[in-house]
Amino acid sequence: MREELLLIIEKNSRIDLKELAVILGVSQEDVLNELQNLEKEGIICGYHTLIDWDKTSVEKINALIEVRVTPQRGQGFDHIAERIYNYPEVKSVYLISGAYDLLVTLEQKSLKEISAFVSDKLSTLESVLSTATHFILKKYKDHGTILEKKHKEDEREIMI
Repeated sequence: MREELLLIIEKNSRIDLKELAVILGVSQEDVLNELQNLEKEGIICGYHTLIDWDKTSVEKINALIEVRVTPQRGQGFDHIAERIYNYPEVKSVYLISGAYDLLVTLEQKSLKEISAFVSDKLSTLESVLSTATHFILKKYKDHGTILEKKHKEDEREIMI
């Protein structure tokens, strides 16, 4: 039940407990207890709402920043990753393979704010060797959700 429950709520965290119970073939109380256990164990880390900010009047700029660092002896990449993810501007930090070590995502109101963060905060950390900033120009799919569905054109022939 646990894995199936996680798969369902990952796609729709607002699903009703009653509906979950029916799908899983268990009681609502069992579902509620399992959800509470998953939260206590840190398996469920939070609940989020996916918003297409491009369809609102709110201005947000998203950036992906690749960061090359020197890992610290005895701490590896964890210490520098922690320093970076503690900045409130940072949305996420990932350890990645390839030419760079960390991938940092930011969300700010302007390109200037992102540039200032990278130059004033990120690049000044002593373990940081280099950065490469990529701005997200348009999102097509985010967290498994297609943000702008293409509508098929009407292929019917016009009769006169």
